[in-house]
Amino acid sequence: MNLNQTESNGKCPESNKQQFLNDSGPSILNVLILGIGNILLSDEGAGVRAVEELQRRYDCPDSVEIVDGGTVGFELLSYFEDRSHILIIDAVKTGNKPGTIVRIDDPPAFLQKKISPHQIGLADVMGIAIITDNMPQNIALFGIEPKDLSTSLNLSTEIAKNLSRLIDMVVAELKDIGVDVQPKNQPF
Repeated sequence: MNLNQTESNGKCPESNKQQFLNDSGPSILNVLILGIGNILLSDEGAGVRAVEELQRRYDCPDSVEIVDGGTVGFELLSYFEDRSHILIIDAVKTGNKPGTIVRIDDPPAFLQKKISPHQIGLADVMGIAIITDNMPQNIALFGIEPKDLSTSLNLSTEIAKNLSRLIDMVVAELKDIGVDVQPKNQPF
């Protein structure tokens, strides 16, 4: 497991399967951004809040699908099929201070720890995707250390102030893999 850290319900249309180059030659660019979490438990909903904000701030091409995965279930398995990349956004307990952002390069290994109930479901979905040969080689988990998991619709101050940095990291990752992500025109 590689853990890189730094301080700190909609989707785009179906993929038109744009071309990109990787080490093994031409492939199909088909990216899933999956935000998971329970928005009723304060910081536990950070992944869902992040994908909502990502959609408000950016236009994504047809090769990217953004999904609010909520608390995750087996119904998400179909979203893993035929993907070149999967980027998961979630609140993750890593023992760092609240608001710390991490990038985990091997989410299946990390989630074997079964940190929260929805991550148990995600770990199971990934396990089935591996068995059925539907797990892409390019998968990363972008997580933020939660502070408050009590019943509330609001994120803690530490999470709210770092959510923009988390989104910026995901956008940078998209650009690194060749996705043309454009900021939406914001009215002044």
